[in-house]
Amino acid sequence: MDFKRILTIQDISCVGQCSLTVALPIISACGIETSVLPTAVLSTHTGGFTGFTFRDLTDDIPAIKAHWQKEGLYFDAIYTGYLGSTKQVAFVADVLDSMGKENSINIVDPAMADGGKLYYGFDDEFVSAMRTLIPRADFLLPNITEACFLTGTPYEERHDREFLEMLLRKLKEMGAKNVILTGESFTEGKTGFILYDGVCFLDYAHEKIARGCHGTGDIYASTFTGALMNGKDAFTAAKIAANFVVEAIKCSQSDPDHKYGARFEPVMYKLNEELGIRN
Repeated sequence: MDFKRILTIQDISCVGQCSLTVALPIISACGIETSVLPTAVLSTHTGGFTGFTFRDLTDDIPAIKAHWQKEGLYFDAIYTGYLGSTKQVAFVADVLDSMGKENSINIVDPAMADGGKLYYGFDDEFVSAMRTLIPRADFLLPNITEACFLTGTPYEERHDREFLEMLLRKLKEMGAKNVILTGESFTEGKTGFILYDGVCFLDYAHEKIARGCHGTGDIYASTFTGALMNGKDAFTAAKIAANFVVEAIKCSQSDPDHKYGARFEPVMYKLNEELGIRN
């Protein structure tokens, strides 16, 4: 396997298992050189904490990109996560367009909503901005809420196969090359993912754990990216990511006070075994 370099673009939560504090260790442990473009610095994860600090780094992005171009630094894949503002989305779109090597892969996690609601601080203008990243995505990784907002579809608490397929088709029509709907499956009472490439719907179902955790979407997207860049096909990479998230959630069940993320670190060895990586 050639040694790959990827760029991940998202925030740093100084405390909390999410965003760059998830992406950097997971992708690096997958044997991939991981470069970062921080979009903001927060004192803690926004889920479960109040009064957190927030330092917006939007205006630093163009100068960082310009320096990389001067140094001839380009990437085999670019993976975007939580973005903090409409202006920032436009800068990130430019990075996706200009900083990849030939045949690079763009992985877009439109991290902006869950449970039928947008995250704190986001609005319809931000949703519209995020839609501009869809045609740039080789792989788009929304959850059900994000898929509804991106397609302008009213959110439904209960959804059947017809509804899920409709969302996936809409996102493909909006320009995504492949769509992986996370946290869903066609099997009632289960969760998992559904992958749509414009031809086939491929789904994978696994057990649904009642007590979830913050940051599982970041763990999923980071693991998917690491597995894909290790040469796994998209379905296999998505399956590896889904199974790893389950392991991380299980590892967190014994500590109900652990409110700021899923404990992926103690089970990282299982991901390494799955990928055949020796630390």
